[in-house]
Order: sequence, then structure tokens, then C-alpha cells
Amino acid sequence: MRVSFLTASIAIALVATSLDATAADADGTATPATTARHRHHKAAQNAAPAPAGPNMQAELAMRDQEIADLKNALASVEAKVGELEQRTNAQSDINVATQQNVEKLQADAPRVDKLARLVNDTTVGGRVFIDISDFDREKNGVKSSTNGDGLDVKRGYLTVNHSFNDTWSASLITDFNYATADSETQLFIKNLYLQGKFDDAFVFRAGALPMAWTPYVENFYGYRYVENTLIDKGVQATKQSFGNTADWGLSAGGKLADGMLDYQANVVNGGGYKNPTRSKGMDFEGRVAFSPIDHTAIAIGGYSGDLGQDTETTPAKHTASRVDAMVAYADGNNRLGAEYFQANNWTAVTTIAKDKADGYSLWGSYGFTNAFSLFGRYDSIKPNKDTDASLRDKYYNLGVQWDVRKGIKVAAVYKNDDLKDDANETRTKEFGIFGDISF
Repeated sequence: MRVSFLTASIAIALVATSLDATAADADGTATPATTARHRHHKAAQNAAPAPAGPNMQAELAMRDQEIADLKNALASVEAKVGELEQRTNAQSDINVATQQNVEKLQADAPRVDKLARLVNDTTVGGRVFIDISDFDREKNGVKSSTNGDGLDVKRGYLTVNHSFNDTWSASLITDFNYATADSETQLFIKNLYLQGKFDDAFVFRAGALPMAWTPYVENFYGYRYVENTLIDKGVQATKQSFGNTADWGLSAGGKLADGMLDYQANVVNGGGYKNPTRSKGMDFEGRVAFSPIDHTAIAIGGYSGDLGQDTETTPAKHTASRVDAMVAYADGNNRLGAEYFQANNWTAVTTIAKDKADGYSLWGSYGFTNAFSLFGRYDSIKPNKDTDASLRDKYYNLGVQWDVRKGIKVAAVYKNDDLKDDANETRTKEFGIFGDISF
């Protein structure tokens, strides 16, 4: 190594210096002082021989001391050079380790970048509808076995959204609720679709996707955790609804004219997101909405199809259809809206007899502080106008909502539902605390 060579060079130089000094003293040519002593010595020889005196002994002792000092200096230099060698070797080890670490980091960089993109481009969230209430239902004066007090998690959603790039993304929403028929909680997929947003005016989706009408109305209603909207709720006592919130198929939608015009068109299986079965044809649902000013919407929509019931073994006898309309205003906790629908053969796709239904819903809320708001709603539905013309369902609720913090809402609510025709009457009352927790 270069350090060892340096040590050897210094040692050689010191020894050479010492030898030169000794040689000079021997041949009388090294230094003026030596020359002078040589001349003096010759003169003394010419005069008379004399033994070495004290001066000579002093000079020899001085020379020995100089040699000893040189040896000590050489030892000190060797020690420092050895220390320098150790430091150099340690630095070499550090350099090697650093290079290895750099190479490892370079090898791991693609995996780290992939993980970073996955984290940055993926969002995870959830939402839970929960209530604790007293439920009371009776038909013709006879109490229902479902009556009583208890806590119920009506809906639980887990949401995962991932963006592949500025155009393509994917969404997954799982849902669970309690199924009375099975007496158990069921977990299922509500939304699972691939989305291509090519422009604000054109967004394409494929998979289990939101329908065109009900989710749009829910955004203006704002109290889905208290109650489903009109066609989704339908007649609760008989579990008869007039639309789905999601289904399997394709959709296209978007906004035009700086958001003043909003549209969506779905081609779906027709059986709803819980029933992705095939039939002879697919159903259609569409919506067009106009927003003349901020926070308002005037929307119309429609549905046509066999609801997934037109099969080889059970052919459809009628086409189910529905016409929808909504006028609404929503700005925070201040909301006002009205929804109307008319359906044909919604419950008579495979029966001989035809049937009709229609209904409307009025709702409103007023935020009298930043945290508290008063809300209410009234629904009226005639579910079987052809087969049971006297049957009518009237529903209303009243409540006070407390916005505890962002993502947490709590409401004290009273509900009343009366399903009645000429022969029977089913009354349902419920009072409780309802919560909406999202994250």
C-alpha cells in the first residue's frame, strides 16, 4: 500500500541522513565543523600524539543522543503511519459497505416506487348506518313477532377506490345487512366496476354499478341513514320496492354546460346487485337533470325491462316500466325536495293480470345552527292500483339531527307507516336514535 511505502521511504531517509553524518565524520568532508576538527586533528598529529580528551567524549555522546532522537522520531512516524493505515482500511470498508447499500437501494427502488404508487393512488373508506330503537307493528290489531327494542346495524359499507391513471380507475363497495328470511347477516358486493373518465361529459363504467336514479336522489335527500328514498323504500310492510340502487351492467354519464346538465344511462341485468342472473334481454334506466342555479336540480328519468325475470322456463308476459321526476334544493343541512314516480307491471312481469303503481315524497330540513337541524318527510304510495285500488301506504318521519363532528351524525327520529285497504290495515311505529358514521 502507499502508506507502507511512505513509511519505508521515511525510514530510509532517516538512516541515510545518519550514515551521511557518520561517513562525513569519518572522511572529513561532511561539514565545515568536521573539516575544522580534521585540520585541528592533523595539526595535533604533527605536533604530538595525545589521548582522546573530554571534548571528544562529549561529541560522541552528542552523536549517540542524535541517533537515539532519530530512532524515536522514526518510531513516532511509524506509529502515525500505522494509525493512518488503520483509518484508510476502515474507510475502505465503509466505502465498500456504502456502495453495497447504494446498490441494494437501487435494486429496491422499483418495488418501493410501486408500493408508493399503490398507497398514493388507493383510498379506503367506510360507512355504517346504525340505530337503537323501539319498533312496534300490528296488522288488524295483532302484534308482530318483530316488535321490541334493540340495536340494529342496518347497513355497513367498505369502500376501496384505486386510480390507475388520470383516465382509468376501479371501485369496490361491500355491503352487509341482516336478512330476516335467513336470520343471519349477509355480506355481498354492492359496487365493483371499472371506470374510464375520458371527459367530464363522458364517464364509462362496467360491472356492478350505481343506478341512474336512486343514488342521485339520495344526494339531495341527505337522510338515507334514517330511511331509504321513495322507490327504494316502497312499501316496507310488504317489502315491495320499485327500483334498485345498483345492478350489474354498463353505464355512461357525465356533465355538460359547466355542470348545468347531468345525465346517466344504464344497461343492466335487471335483477339488482344481489342477483346478477341472466335473462333474455337487458333493462334500461336513464336520467337527465338540469341545474339552473347552484344547489338545485330538476330531474326526470325512466326504466324499462323485465327485471331479470324473462327466462326460457318462465317467459315474461309484461314489460316493467317506470317514470321518475324530482325537483330539489340542497345546501348543507338546508334541503327541500319532491319526488314522484309511476310504475307499470313492476310486480306483474310474469303474471297475467297487469298492475300499476304511483307515489310521491316530500321532504325538507332546516339547519337552525351549524350543528343541529330539524327534518321531516311525507310519502304516499298506491302500490297496486289495478289489483287492489283501495290499498294505500302513507309514511312520515320527524327528527332532529346533531352533527357531532365530520363523519358522525346522530338523529332522534319518530317514524309512522300506515298501509291500509278496504279489508286490512298494518300500522308501524318506530322511535329511536339513528346514526351515520363514515370514515
